Parts: sequence; structure tokens; C-alpha cells
Amino acid sequence: MKIRLLAFASAGDVLGASEMELELPADSRVADLRARLEGDHPALSPLWPRLAIAVDGRIAGPDEELREGSEVALLPPVSGGSGDPAGSSARQRTGLADGPLDVPGALAAVAAPGRGAVILFLGTVRGSHRGRRVERLTYSAYRPMAEEALERIAADLEREHQDLRVAIVHRLGEVEVGEASVAIAVAAPHRAAAYQANRTALERLKSEVPIWKREHYEGGEAAWREEEPLAGGGLAG
Repeated sequence: MKIRLLAFASAGDVLGASEMELELPADSRVADLRARLEGDHPALSPLWPRLAIAVDGRIAGPDEELREGSEVALLPPVSGGSGDPAGSSARQRTGLADGPLDVPGALAAVAAPGRGAVILFLGTVRGSHRGRRVERLTYSAYRPMAEEALERIAADLEREHQDLRVAIVHRLGEVEVGEASVAIAVAAPHRAAAYQANRTALERLKSEVPIWKREHYEGGEAAWREEEPLAGGGLAG
């Protein structure tokens, strides 16, 4: 049977491709795919214990069965870390943006006359990291899974508080120093709930959404920032 393999961030670097088609025996499982890949690409072995594996957009364990046409994604730890206070997208509540973020659109998505507390977090690109000058970042994502995770986070938070609304938008592609990479807007009748939901949304975004960050440094070097194993269970260690 044939499967579609997607490899993100450092996993893609090791395989030398972000997407490929593989032929596997019928009734193969994730563990069988691991053995095949480690045989074909020995450099993948040190990375594998840190990977989460998604099958058709869902985190899967080593015993998960694969089917003809399955889409299997190798997901390294996500970028995690924290943003500096600075962006969002058009009036959709959650999503990924391929260009500059629309902050007024994020605010409009949550605003209402009865929601007197409005909290906006804007994360911008810092100009340095651990003493090195950063020139820009490149963000990439497993888009279907990332969009679903953003919507899930917003929906979960809205269920916890009456009349609270959440908008989360993250930028993809190249983002220059000082530009906004993420916007989280929360509106609620009272400020305590708005503050709490905004902070929780950011922490969950950093650990649950398959978005990766590549830092480009002065002098031409670049490195993936892979810090937090993707939450959701089913790690294929």
C-alpha cells in the first residue's frame, strides 16, 4: 500500500524532503513505518524519541494501523517559548495568516456591547536570542491540524466562561524583527476571565499547535527552535 509522508522542521531536514510517497506492506503500523524510515535514514534515529506522529491529522501511537492513502506526519517539538508584547487575521475567529496580521479584525471578531473587558496579546519577533542577533523568523505549520487545534483551544475557553469570546491568529512564512507573529484577542464581561483566558490560550498554543519556528541569524546561519513536545499524547517514542 502507499502512504503520503509529511516531515516538518528538523525531520524534513533529515529526510531531505518535506513530502514523499512510500510503499509499505499491507497491515503496516506506525512502528513498521519507524523501522523503515530508520533503516533508510539512520540520522533520523536520534530525533525519533522527540517526534509526535499524526495519522490523518490525529496524534497516533506506535500500534496505529496505516491504510492505503494514509497521510502520516512527522512532528518535531513545536517552537514553544514566549512572544514579546505585538498581530491577527481578518474577522475569522481562529486561523493562520500568510501575510501581515489584521489586529482590528481580531478585535472585531470578539467585540460586543456586553463584553467590557478586552485583552489583546501581540507577539512580535525579537531581535536577539541567547546573545545572537536574529534577522528574521520563518514559521511553518501542519496547516489542517494547526487550524483544528486553534479552533479547539478557542472553543474550550469559551465553554468555560459565560459570554467570553476568543480569537487566535498566527502568521506563517517569513516574519521580520519587530513584526507581529501571533495575536490573541479575548473579550468578556469581566477582566479576570479575559486575562485568564488570554494567558491560557497562549500557553496552549505553544504546546498544542503544530507550528515551527526557524531563526535566521546574522551571518547566514539558521536553526529550528524545537522546545516542547507536541501535546496530545500518542508520542511514538
